[in-house]
Amino acid sequence: MRWNEFDAAVLSRIPPERLVSDPDLRLAHGTDASFYRLVPERIVRLDSLDEVRFVLAVCRELGLPCTFRAAGTSLSGQALSDSVLITLTDSWRGHRILDEGARIALQPGVIGADANRYLAPLGRKIGPDPASINACKLGGIAANNASGMCCGTAHNSYHTLHAMTLLLADGTVLESGDPQSRAALAARRPELLDGLAALRAEVLANAELAAKIRHKYRLKNTTGYAINALLDHEDPVDILTHLMIGSEGTLGFIAEVVLDTVPEYPHKASALLVFRDAEQACLATSRLKSAPVAAVELMDGRSLRSVAGKPGLPDFIKTLDLTACALLIEVHGESKEEMVDRCEQVTAMAAEFAQVASVPFTVDSTGLWAIRKGLFPAVGAVRTTGTTVIIEDVAFPIERLAEGVAGLQALFDRFEYGEAIIFGHALEGNLH
Repeated sequence: MRWNEFDAAVLSRIPPERLVSDPDLRLAHGTDASFYRLVPERIVRLDSLDEVRFVLAVCRELGLPCTFRAAGTSLSGQALSDSVLITLTDSWRGHRILDEGARIALQPGVIGADANRYLAPLGRKIGPDPASINACKLGGIAANNASGMCCGTAHNSYHTLHAMTLLLADGTVLESGDPQSRAALAARRPELLDGLAALRAEVLANAELAAKIRHKYRLKNTTGYAINALLDHEDPVDILTHLMIGSEGTLGFIAEVVLDTVPEYPHKASALLVFRDAEQACLATSRLKSAPVAAVELMDGRSLRSVAGKPGLPDFIKTLDLTACALLIEVHGESKEEMVDRCEQVTAMAAEFAQVASVPFTVDSTGLWAIRKGLFPAVGAVRTTGTTVIIEDVAFPIERLAEGVAGLQALFDRFEYGEAIIFGHALEGNLH
């Protein structure tokens, strides 16, 4: 009966072709890039902010949970629901380039790669660069605090957020870049802003807790809400908007984000350096922390073995011992001369550690990055039918990265988990 009520209420405002109850279509939307499955009871495709506000009100009145879904590229299942799944029509792909490309306003339906395409003529790009950037959308990028291989922690969604338009569950809309909207929120929801201010005061008064939060979020960490916002920002509205980043749709609906952009350097080169073992690779990573590098991606011996024999990859990968560990390093420069100089610096620094093979810096690095981006699909492709791939993230302080990798490998051996691989953003201590 409850779903009959939902259908009747929604169809009073939403065209019937945008309310989906067909079992096959619901089953198809019960899958994202994760290994979870939840089949939604209803799928609603919404065309405007007013429609989102309306459907949230219907769900609230009927006590029905709802979930927002963007492109469904997440590996953690947050695009799934066994209740109401809210998706967006193609009308949510608007963008505005601001301040000659220093900032860009993006609606949640914009694909990440398209945002970069809009900015490319100005020599800029968005900071987040997730591996799925050719498919994932800004709604998911913001809601998951996406980062990626080259942005580290400095240029992730959280740190490049300039402003946001958001819709709270009670129908309140905030445009954080508009002083009048901020004032209206303060008048309508004073208890919300007062509560955030009180939480900030409580954290600041607890030196141990504040230190723990600072330690946790100095790493490449996206676990849980971005409570570092309580320390990073004083204004409750700024705390609220930064809590939205990484909240996975649980605190409200992100209708638009304004991101500070970063330079898109015209000259890039990458190298693949294979070290004797993970300890040497991790020690090299610590050394490279002070180097002019844009990305340092780690791949252990099992990772390399999983892509050995792929077209265009170096032949020596087939011969590597499982103890080997590789770093894929990218360097950027404003000029070709600056790029070459940085490549030479990095090569000299890495030479201090025991290497067994390498592909020197090259500007034609598509094949090298295909190794890194193809790891997860390669492992998934060879799994036994009926089994699944499980991926988890861990983060270590960079000075303890070697110890962390050794500990993970010991756990794999102890529990006879022989198909496990380790790869990830070594420069930030973040491993998959």
